[in-house]
Amino acid sequence: MLAQLNRTAFGRPSSILSTACAIYPGIALAAVVGLAALFLSEHYGAPVMLLALLIGMVFNPLAEEAAVAPGIGFSSKALLRAGVALLGVRVSFSDIASLGVAGFSAIAGLLGGTILLGLLLSRRDWQSGVLTGGAVAICGASAALAISACLPKGKALEQETLFTVVAVTALSTLAMIFYPVALAQLGFNEAQTAFVLGASIHDVAQVVGAGLTVSEETAELATLVKMVRVSLLPLVLCILVLTVSATGWKERTHRIPVPGFLIIFFVLALLANIGVLTEAMADFAATVSKWLLILAISALGAKTSLRSLTTVGGSKLMRIGGLTLVLFGASALIAQLLPGLS
Repeated sequence: MLAQLNRTAFGRPSSILSTACAIYPGIALAAVVGLAALFLSEHYGAPVMLLALLIGMVFNPLAEEAAVAPGIGFSSKALLRAGVALLGVRVSFSDIASLGVAGFSAIAGLLGGTILLGLLLSRRDWQSGVLTGGAVAICGASAALAISACLPKGKALEQETLFTVVAVTALSTLAMIFYPVALAQLGFNEAQTAFVLGASIHDVAQVVGAGLTVSEETAELATLVKMVRVSLLPLVLCILVLTVSATGWKERTHRIPVPGFLIIFFVLALLANIGVLTEAMADFAATVSKWLLILAISALGAKTSLRSLTTVGGSKLMRIGGLTLVLFGASALIAQLLPGLS
């Protein structure tokens, strides 16, 4: 049905109107779920992405109705890619430069090592490995959604993406609570603590929250380190797209071109960094991106039943937890070795 909608979307005005009417109920459902998640997040402090997923699952029976399914599918795919594309405005070249060669190399090494470890632990399921490894290594739920958008589509991938988002969001919340306490017990100074928090916690919001439990200066440095990790996301996506394309050519099954949303991601990053986009424009794009990702994750939650998540397996939860702990330990070790943090 979605393929048919896509073919008619750019036809006559009547076709466009009928397409809009067909996807409206599903988008409306995703919006209601997203608004509920945002309300609860603002009043109770829980992660909005996690709430959107959980609330969305409650509406799974409704999302499977013929009238709602097209809009849910549109939200979980098209709106997802649009939200990821707008993330480009968050990439800052100056943030990368400000950490120096040693700091940037350390962060890049942690990121690459985490993804490689995820691939090794996943054994033959390389898509699962890069999805979980990238989510832990870069920026949690946002990275999981971006990486998922670059992988060949399938029901198994949707379930794994949902599972990964739930796991990394929950672990990131726990890290926000326990990492500052653990680092204080280990005798880390504020600069070292900021580096570890920024280099090991998955989501940006949790990095800020953990840093503020120490001091405002710690939160600022931790956020800087975290944004350098986010800035490396386009490089990872490019490597992933090239790998998937090469694999498809060798197996003669499919070949995935460079996605349009990834090109937009790069263009927006460039425009934001050379000053073409004003700060107000970049803030607006970031806000729209946040809303689109909330809608997309709400739709993903609505598409998946809680029962289907149990088929993913406990081994994958252990893998994500193990990667999280390894990243924390490696970040703590590097923080003690970097001369500028001592």
